[in-house]
Amino acid sequence: MKTQELVIYRNFKYQKLFEQMEQLLAEGAACDGRDAGAAKDGGKETGTRDGKAQPESAFACANQLIELAVTYGFEGNLYHCFLAFCLANHENAYSTSCEILGPAGGSLDALARHDFQILKELFDYDIRLLDGEQTGGIWSLIADYKAARENSKVFNKRIRDRIVELAVSLEGAENVLEFQADVTQFYKEFGVGKFGLNKAFRILEKDEQAYIDPITSIEHVSLSDLVGYEIQKKKLIDNTEAFIEGREANNVLLYGAAGTGKSSSIKAILNQYYDRGLRIIEVYKHQFKALSDVLEQVKDRNYRFIIYMDDLSFEESELEYKYLKAIIEGGLGKKPGNVLIYATSNRRHLIRENFSDKRQLSDDDLHANDTVQEKLSLVARFGVTIYYGAPEPKEFKQIVKELARRNNIQMPEQELLMKANQWELSHGGLSGRTASQFITYLLGQVKE
Repeated sequence: MKTQELVIYRNFKYQKLFEQMEQLLAEGAACDGRDAGAAKDGGKETGTRDGKAQPESAFACANQLIELAVTYGFEGNLYHCFLAFCLANHENAYSTSCEILGPAGGSLDALARHDFQILKELFDYDIRLLDGEQTGGIWSLIADYKAARENSKVFNKRIRDRIVELAVSLEGAENVLEFQADVTQFYKEFGVGKFGLNKAFRILEKDEQAYIDPITSIEHVSLSDLVGYEIQKKKLIDNTEAFIEGREANNVLLYGAAGTGKSSSIKAILNQYYDRGLRIIEVYKHQFKALSDVLEQVKDRNYRFIIYMDDLSFEESELEYKYLKAIIEGGLGKKPGNVLIYATSNRRHLIRENFSDKRQLSDDDLHANDTVQEKLSLVARFGVTIYYGAPEPKEFKQIVKELARRNNIQMPEQELLMKANQWELSHGGLSGRTASQFITYLLGQVKE
């Protein structure tokens, strides 16, 4: 098989299906050139094509293409979508060099062109020929597949649509240079592999190894959705802009009252700068030991990563903060330049403090001041601290009115604010979260 001559693009995620499809197309082309006989697969034959039996593997391949279409939301020519997905998801020397930055240049371009010539030949094959003279056969349906639903279980709609568009553009490429240009543009615009095709990730630990796993469903919130807190948002934007542009930037701690929009601000930052190469990895404090492994996996990629720690705080007996201190600043290993840490907390100093810590001399610690300094040293490693305070009654009313306007809630203002006041008294007090929950309650009372 000619794909064995591939140099850079080897070992795809669905390599077995890739090889089976190539073999199927080769047998189909050979079958078209014979007057009799049948294509065989391990001695098994089933179905017919121009009076000749089709291999059982043909139906197995068709099944896998359809399953992938449902999983990833593909439509149109499923075979071309599959090939485009293979290219979009394959992390190699060429694709990772092109992500965000564009053409790799040098010998890599020429070596990749060698592979693209082979891959273009696969794109040029019309799978409808596998149906022979049969009208409306399975391969004709797969070549013009209509999705039952537009949603994808794996990608957001923007990425799914772009992979489908990539398949169409590669199908229409006149030559290998156009083919390569289309693939390279995709890498530049979206990146490659899991970091290119997803925006947020979590850490999974297995057999003492840390794996970065995509989070496929992210709340689509923007900074404009957060009413008020303009100074806080500007500080966060300024630091993130510097980070994205390769300038010096600080780790950030967002602290303050619960429900004031700290976590929402970071989600909004991700959505705002995702298309400029920003990615986020969510880490819990019990996973801090794995941080060194995570940083090793992302340090050479052309993305900017935020290590996100939500609701960060430590009790007296918890010592995980020592790992975090070493990672942020102070360990022998240097934190990669494409990584920052953004954390949220309801506590200003992150670690619980006792009155005994304030004493000049406690019963169990001869150097009590050192104990206090050790606990304060963690928050000192965040160069930017942003305070999110609970809104005043006047600000709370403004948030309620703005959210009601955005959600087209038709209610006299006096009645709206009276009900909002009753709601917050029994639902957690004054906060943006309380206001949002109140609006959600009102929307739930509206009957069609």
